[in-house]
Amino acid sequence: CLAPSTNATVWPLLLVKPTRGLVDEKLKVIVRNLNPRQEVTLRCVHQSEDKDVWEGFGHYISDQHGTVTVAKDASMGGTYKGVEAMGLMWSMQPVPGSRKGLRLRKKHVLSPMVFHISVFDGHITQGFSQLTALATHAVERWYVAPGVQRVYLQEKGVQGTLFIPPGPGPFPGLLDLWGGGGGLVEYRAALLASHGFVSFALEYLSSEEINAPTTDVKYFEAAYQILKSHAMVQKDRLALFGLSFGSTIALSMAAYSKIIKPRCCVCISGSHVNAVQRTLSETFQEIAKNVSKIRVEDGQVIWRDIILPIPADPSMKIDVGQIKCPVLLVNGSDDQNLATVESAEDMERMMEKAGNRHLLQVLTYPGAGHLIEPPYTPHHRTSNFVIGKDKVLMLWGGQAKPHADAQEDSWEKIVAFLQQHLYFTGSQAKL
Repeated sequence: CLAPSTNATVWPLLLVKPTRGLVDEKLKVIVRNLNPRQEVTLRCVHQSEDKDVWEGFGHYISDQHGTVTVAKDASMGGTYKGVEAMGLMWSMQPVPGSRKGLRLRKKHVLSPMVFHISVFDGHITQGFSQLTALATHAVERWYVAPGVQRVYLQEKGVQGTLFIPPGPGPFPGLLDLWGGGGGLVEYRAALLASHGFVSFALEYLSSEEINAPTTDVKYFEAAYQILKSHAMVQKDRLALFGLSFGSTIALSMAAYSKIIKPRCCVCISGSHVNAVQRTLSETFQEIAKNVSKIRVEDGQVIWRDIILPIPADPSMKIDVGQIKCPVLLVNGSDDQNLATVESAEDMERMMEKAGNRHLLQVLTYPGAGHLIEPPYTPHHRTSNFVIGKDKVLMLWGGQAKPHADAQEDSWEKIVAFLQQHLYFTGSQAKL
């Protein structure tokens, strides 16, 4: 889709590379053949699988050669400002008039997320659909690299999805545990498989059955054994990867299980308070004892106080002093869903006392919230969340720019951490 620039003699050229790539790859976006010092708007649009439309846009002024280079030139306004190579992606928001509380998440990972990047004459903030773009380019963003296999498993009462990297294998493996929202979430496991790890996205909660009366430690141990015994997995090179309540499970298993012996653990926005040692319903009953600490402000539910103050009683926490593998904690200082920073500080004290502090690495990001996702995922300060049968607007926290920076930096460090301890280390390493 092309239209001539204002001098009607040269056609603007929009270059976007790669046109097909992984979601954690940076895009190069360049506009050429504009007039010198021409004001233009670059806009990125995506329609989600739920048919909601998301947009991000920046206002630019071309240089003396009529060129805009997004990685070098500053956006003067829009959904982001400054020099932001991936601002068109991470600043995306639902278009005006959309449903409230939306969160952009990929459900069907075997198809790409398709984005349309366009350039418009002038600095535009609304009414894009009534305008004709100077040029438009479509790009595909994938969670699965070519050759990654997706295998749905229902075995020994365990259910989830296994993602296997391309190649002869065997590969290191990891168990991917999401949080209390429940359901089967595949996109992170798919992306990790694209980086060389057999990743098992485990479903352990359904949103309809939040009490999970029968799910207990044995369920996670069975999942770990399924992963360990798979022909494409190096059985002595396994990791646990958790977010939010999934991190609590990962830390509990690493500390107490006689079956789960991970080489390392990655825990995003998690806590060591309320150990998972029996059934999940028993753990949730313990959490529910502090439900009076939940706050509601401006219609937004704030959970972070539910574990504050961090209990001094050791029986109310995971004994992280028993953990024998490297642990990477990733937290945001503006997490409004869980007191992750306070938890990390207490974990440091406990591990220092126990003599295993050297195994702990903590990344704390100023201005980041709870939902620290793969890079360039739009920031969601709030979103709809189902608790039992009730849908609420949950406050996750964070500000768009620092949260985006946290996602990009932490993902690079997470992948490097997994590579270090699953690929490059001959024996369990000290950090």
